[in-house]
Amino acid sequence: MNEKTIWDHLRNKGLSPAGTAGLMGNLYAESGLNPKNLQNSFERKLDYSDEEYTQQVDGGFYKNFVHDSAGYGLAQWTYYSRKQALLDFAEAARKSIGDLSMQLDFLMYELERNYNVLFRSLKSATSVKAASDAVLLQYERPADQSDAVKTRRAAYGQKYYDEFVGKEETSWTTKSETSTTSGKKPSTNSQETEVKTMSNSSLVVYKKISPNKTSPRNHAIDTITIHCMAGNLTIETCGNVFAPTSRQASSNYGIGSDGRIGMYVEEKDRSWCSSNGVNDHRAVTIEVANDGGANTGWHVSDKAMAALINLVTDICKRNGIKKLVWSDKKDDRVNHRNGCNMTVHRDYANKSCPGDYLYGKHAYIAAEVNKRLGATTTETPAVTPTTGSFLVKVMITDLNIRAGAGTNTAKKGVIKPGTYTIVEVKSGKGSTAGWGKLKSGAGWISLDYAKRV
Repeated sequence: MNEKTIWDHLRNKGLSPAGTAGLMGNLYAESGLNPKNLQNSFERKLDYSDEEYTQQVDGGFYKNFVHDSAGYGLAQWTYYSRKQALLDFAEAARKSIGDLSMQLDFLMYELERNYNVLFRSLKSATSVKAASDAVLLQYERPADQSDAVKTRRAAYGQKYYDEFVGKEETSWTTKSETSTTSGKKPSTNSQETEVKTMSNSSLVVYKKISPNKTSPRNHAIDTITIHCMAGNLTIETCGNVFAPTSRQASSNYGIGSDGRIGMYVEEKDRSWCSSNGVNDHRAVTIEVANDGGANTGWHVSDKAMAALINLVTDICKRNGIKKLVWSDKKDDRVNHRNGCNMTVHRDYANKSCPGDYLYGKHAYIAAEVNKRLGATTTETPAVTPTTGSFLVKVMITDLNIRAGAGTNTAKKGVIKPGTYTIVEVKSGKGSTAGWGKLKSGAGWISLDYAKRV
């Protein structure tokens, strides 16, 4: 039967018992382990049975196999580039498009070449549930990724594990198992290693994967890099910008002024965003639309800011980032000193990105995210009080004037974009760069949103 053939093939390719079972459970959910399976809705649409469709493709009579959007085979390959690769693989092997051994070889080829992080995790997996979830989220990626679907697919995998490994008492937690392949129950203090996977944000409402990426990334995610679009682009338009290979640029996510979130490069892959490969291999990059132009410091809307904080919080939670740390010192950022794990594009290239508005908001973003992570944030790092005047340029349009040095003092008005003289600097709540006293006597402004000239 196909089950035993598939099990043996995957195990011979180096997948662990739990990894093999997790993968098989997903394949069963997709195709019933039938390598000739044609997506049910397309049987009616094309008026072909599984056998007829396979014969028509093999004989060269059906010409639209690559572009018909019909799921086919063990993994229900659907996207045109993957179906083209499957067809080329079959032709090179001189096998039927529905040949089981050929499809298993192609499956391993695709996993090892295009999903290497997942492939490595399946080789060391010790939990059927964790392996199954990883395959679902990173490889199959069905429209329905609910907990119910995850549980059902893991149950299919567990069935194969129990059948081919033994009737052990196996936990479905992602952190430990209570059985081994030898059938012997380990001691109660035995802990297995969790399958290491990278998932994507469930906050995404639009997806257009860019070809401009490096797959997979070579570093665990531990950094956030926020960019500005330098324009009021929708998430769909941003996706179109990153679509051509000639563009040679991309980001992991994008946020529109309406607060909607798009994904262009999965988190398992490195985007081409910050003019620095080392940074982008460890960072999740986020482009944010601007509802104001250069004269506002590339302002972003309140909805975009709220979505940005939600997205960064989600990224941190899923990737084990316990605390977000910002520094106004470039040396801290690029060298990840003093715990700093937020970087900006201007650190690596002669650019203003992410604009003065977002740049000045990084301390605020870190503080808001850390509240949600349950981490403590020092909102008012020590600023050495200074006297003596200097000029600053204010570019944002909504910078408040305060009665004193801190957001805990009364608002006295709003300062217009322009150049102003600061005569004194003090530390205070709500600003990392300190508060500057205006020469006019109007009050104090946060220097997070002003640049010395």
